[in-house]
Amino acid sequence: MDIPTPGGYTQMGILRCIQEFERFGVKYITTKKGAVIGEIEGRSSEGATLISAHIDTLGAMVKSIKSNGRPVLTNIGGFSWNCVEGENLVIHTQDGRRYTGSLLPSKASRHTYGEEVTNLLRSQENMEVRIDEFTSTKEETTALGIAVGDFVTFHTRTIFTENGFIKSRYIDDKVCVAQLFAYIKYLRDNNLKPERKVYFYISNYEEIGHGISYIPPEVEDFIALDVGLVAEDAAGDERRVNIVAKDSRTPYDFNLRSKLVNICLEKGINYTLDVHNRYGSDASIAATQGFDVNFSCIGPSVDASHHYERTHRDGVVETIKLLIEVL
Repeated sequence: MDIPTPGGYTQMGILRCIQEFERFGVKYITTKKGAVIGEIEGRSSEGATLISAHIDTLGAMVKSIKSNGRPVLTNIGGFSWNCVEGENLVIHTQDGRRYTGSLLPSKASRHTYGEEVTNLLRSQENMEVRIDEFTSTKEETTALGIAVGDFVTFHTRTIFTENGFIKSRYIDDKVCVAQLFAYIKYLRDNNLKPERKVYFYISNYEEIGHGISYIPPEVEDFIALDVGLVAEDAAGDERRVNIVAKDSRTPYDFNLRSKLVNICLEKGINYTLDVHNRYGSDASIAATQGFDVNFSCIGPSVDASHHYERTHRDGVVETIKLLIEVL
């Protein structure tokens, strides 16, 4: 969870995934865009399934530096500025230096500004980074090596509770990357092969909207591992695997969705079926790009998605159970 991987700055996370593929003896390739695709042969030589999980997360980038020396950020991925107000962060400079700081509204002190603090719109223009350095001018900040285009990552505050909850930023979609490797570990620990060949696609631009750029021609089914939603207008449950019926782009393949639901019913896997209003996965994006595959999306449901997120280990396990059975 602590590896910084905002969209466009995912190389450390990709390296970790490569290390995991190598640890399990899975052959892999890297794409021109920097994604990595593992491959495990199946018992049958007919067809293949693609499983994806995206390593890229939300984050930010330095857009400008104010006259008072404090950077203004532009967001990477879809989040609201109030979701990260007061959060500690790291600025990653072009030459590899790291500076810590915090994201604050331009009027943060209640003692100084009174009701203006409450009424200030939390927008890009009204948020600034308080760098943990003595700098009060644009020139002093740039002298540190901080510049427009530097990536910014927020602290994840990852906590595992004794009763099974996982609380963190960026559960979307790092928990699903973990599930992908858990499935591979299951195969290796039990000396098993999937029914047919499986490709494991670690995408690195999903939050931006262009995560999948290549699908091997023999792939028939594409299952994206991505989070479900726990909210008032959502059916998600942190203890169950969620199967997506439709998102903001498209309905998902009915036959593949029905297969997943029937497996859950037959094997006693706890699941929910949901429609997401403001949502897209690597699978639905690939479908709208024109890739000719059956496509679906499953994953553990997350409370407060794109905020300080929470899920439960039960939903993580139920997702892995479904992955094992469908493959």
